[in-house]
Amino acid sequence: MKEKVVLAYSGGLDTTAIIPWLKENFDYEVICCCIDCGQGEELDGLEERAKLSGASKLYIENIIDSHPDVSMSCVIGIPHPYKVEVAKAFIVLKDNAGDEKEMKKSIRKHCEENLAKYSWPAAYEFRKELPKTLVGKIAYTQLEQEESENVR
Repeated sequence: MKEKVVLAYSGGLDTTAIIPWLKENFDYEVICCCIDCGQGEELDGLEERAKLSGASKLYIENIIDSHPDVSMSCVIGIPHPYKVEVAKAFIVLKDNAGDEKEMKKSIRKHCEENLAKYSWPAAYEFRKELPKTLVGKIAYTQLEQEESENVR
C-alpha cells in the first residue's frame, strides 16, 4: 500500500515538476492542496481532500459552537465562483437566544474575532434542529444534498 502525502502550498507553486519527482523517488500517492485558495487536485485516484478555504470544517464548527447562544452547528462547503468552495454554517440556537437577525450579527462578529478572514462562513442558516443519522450524528450529506438542489 502506498503512503499518502499531502503537498500543501501557498499560491504560485508549479506542482508539475514536484509531483513527478515525488512519484519517481518515493512510493507515494500525492495530493496537492493550495492553502490560499482552498483548491485541491485529484491525483492517482485519491479523493480530493483540500480543506475548505484553508480551514477545516470542524475547526469552524468549534468556533461557532463556542458562542454562548449556540446549541450546535454544522458547516458544509457550498460552491463559489473562484474559491471553489466556501463555508456555510447551519446553526441551532439555544432556547433563550434572541432575535435571529441579532444572533446572526453576534455570531458573525464572533467568527471574525476568532477565525482567519479566509475561513469566515459566507452564509448562515438558522434551524430548529439539524438532520440526524440513525445513530444520532449530524447528517452532513443530507444538508449537502439540500444545498445542491437549491443551487440548481
